[in-house]
Amino acid sequence: MADDATAGRGDFIRQIIREDLEAGRHQRIATRFPPEPNGYLHIGHATAIHLNHGIAQEFGGTFNLRFDDTNPAAEDEEFVESIQADIRWLGCDWEGRLHFTSDYFPQLYEYACELIRREKAFVCDLSSEEMFERRGTLTEAGGESPFRGRSVEENLALFAGMKNGESKAGERSLRARIDMGSSVLPMRDPVIYRVVEANHHRTGAEWCVYPMYDFAHCLSDAIEGITHSLCSIEFVDHRPLYDWFLEQLDLPEPRPRQIEFAKFFITDTVLSKRNLRRLVEEGAVEGWDDPRMPTLAAFRRRGVPPKAIENLCRDVGITRSAKTIQLAQFDHHVRAVLNEEALRFMGVLRPLKVVIENYPEGDGEQLDAVNNPQDPGQGTRKVPFSREIWIERDDFLEDPPKKFFRMSPGREVRLRYAYLVTCTEVVKDASGEVVELRCTYDPETRGGDAPDGRKVKGTIHWVSAPHATTAEVRLYDHLFDREDPNDVPDGQDFFASLNPDSLETLHDVPVEPALASAPEGAAFQLERTGYFAFDPESKPEALVLNRTVGLRDTWAKVAKKG
Repeated sequence: MADDATAGRGDFIRQIIREDLEAGRHQRIATRFPPEPNGYLHIGHATAIHLNHGIAQEFGGTFNLRFDDTNPAAEDEEFVESIQADIRWLGCDWEGRLHFTSDYFPQLYEYACELIRREKAFVCDLSSEEMFERRGTLTEAGGESPFRGRSVEENLALFAGMKNGESKAGERSLRARIDMGSSVLPMRDPVIYRVVEANHHRTGAEWCVYPMYDFAHCLSDAIEGITHSLCSIEFVDHRPLYDWFLEQLDLPEPRPRQIEFAKFFITDTVLSKRNLRRLVEEGAVEGWDDPRMPTLAAFRRRGVPPKAIENLCRDVGITRSAKTIQLAQFDHHVRAVLNEEALRFMGVLRPLKVVIENYPEGDGEQLDAVNNPQDPGQGTRKVPFSREIWIERDDFLEDPPKKFFRMSPGREVRLRYAYLVTCTEVVKDASGEVVELRCTYDPETRGGDAPDGRKVKGTIHWVSAPHATTAEVRLYDHLFDREDPNDVPDGQDFFASLNPDSLETLHDVPVEPALASAPEGAAFQLERTGYFAFDPESKPEALVLNRTVGLRDTWAKVAKKG
C-alpha cells in the first residue's frame, strides 16, 4: 500500500485505489498503458503514461506496456519501436512486462465463440451503414438486426468461415446480443469482430478477423491481471460494455475496474493522430519527430527534458473535467528545468565583427567562464579571447534610443567574462550597411569589473573570431499562428493556421569551441539567446543545433501586437 507521503496525494483515482486496497478488493495493484501502434505518441499521452506508471510505483504494483494492435491496416513496427523509445525516455520502464493484444488472438477468438454458445453474440450481414441507420438515437430505441435470431450452430459456422477467409471486409461482422433499446448507445448490439483484409505487423496473414477495441480491451486487461484500467474520459459511456463482457464470460473476481479521467489540451497545436498524420503525409513538417510537432519524439529531438513533461503533468493534475492549457505554460516548465541543468556556452546567431585595436595581436588568452551559474558543481571552462571577436548584430545601434544599454559609438559595454570595451569607429560598406566595429579595451578590467568602480550597464556575449567553431542553427517556433488552429474561415481547415515562420535556419553561426566537446545529449544555453540541443544529425565537425525554447516568451508579445 502507499506510504504516508503518497496517501496525502489527492487525485480521485489514487483515492479509489486506496479504498480498494483497504477494502481487500485487491492485494496488489496492476496498471497498463495500451497504445495503438498507428502513430507516434504526443504530449497528450504523457499524462496516461505517468499516471499508470506512477500508481504502480507508489503502491508497489506492476506496470504493463500493451500494444493494442487490432487494426492491421493502420499499424506498423516503426510505431511500436518509437512508442517504446518514448516511454523509456520519459523514465517509465515496464520492467519486461511487454505485451501485445495479438498475443491473445487465439484466446479472444475462443471468448467470442463462448459468447455465441451462450447466445450473447451473433453473426450479422448488415453493412456498417445499415447498422448505423438502425442504431436509433438517445431518445429512440434502435432496430434489431434481421440476423439476430440465427442459431448457435449457424453463428459458430459463419464465424469460423469469417476466420477462414470466406467473407470479404464489410460483408459480415460478429455483434454482441445485448439490448437495442438501451439508453447507453455502445450497448446496442455492438460489433465485436470484423473482417480486415490486411497483413498484421506480427501475425502476417494468419488472421482474417480482428476484435474491436471494446471487446479486446477489457479481456486483455483480465488476462494480464490488470486491477485498474485507467482510460480517458470519452470511454465513460463504454464502461457498461467493458463490465458486460467480463460478466457474461464469468471471468473470476476481482475483475479489472475501469476508471476515466479527463484529457488536457494545449493551445497553438493539434493533438489528434489523424491531423498529425496529415501534417506528416502532406509535407507540412519533415516527419513525426520534426521539432515543431507535439510528439514525444519531436520533443526529444528538440531537447525538451523529460522532467519538464512530468512537471507539466503534475501541474495539470488528474481530474474528470478537460483542461486547456497555454503553450506558454509548457514552455515555462521547460525553461525551469533547463535553467537548473543546462550547460552555458556563447554563440552569435547574427554576427557582426569587432576589432579591438589596442588589444595585442597573436593567439590571445584563455578566460574563465562559468558552466552553470545555478549549479556551481558543474564547474568552469576556458573561453578563448582575441583581438577580433563576433558580437550579435542586434547588440549594436549607431543611433540608440534612451534605454538601449548595449554597444553604440562612444559607449562602454562589458564583454561577458572579458573586458570593458568602447566603440570608437563604425565601418560601413558601399551600401551603408555596418560591416565592422572598431573598439578599444581597458586592460585593467579583466573579468568585467572596473577597478575605479565605474558602472557599466550593458553586458553582451561574444565569440573569438579566429577560435570559433561554426554551426547550423535551427530556430524552431510555433507550428501554428493561432491559439486554436481550427478557428479558420469556412471552407478552410487547420492547415490555414500554419505559421510560415515556424523554422528559420542559420548557417555558419560562430560558437565557442568548447561546444563541440559537449557531451552527446547535453542540454545547453547559448547565453542571452535561448536553450538548444544537438540534432541527431549533428557531428563534432559539423554541429547542428535545434532551439528548444527561448529565454523568455517573445511569442506572447508578437501575438498581442498582431
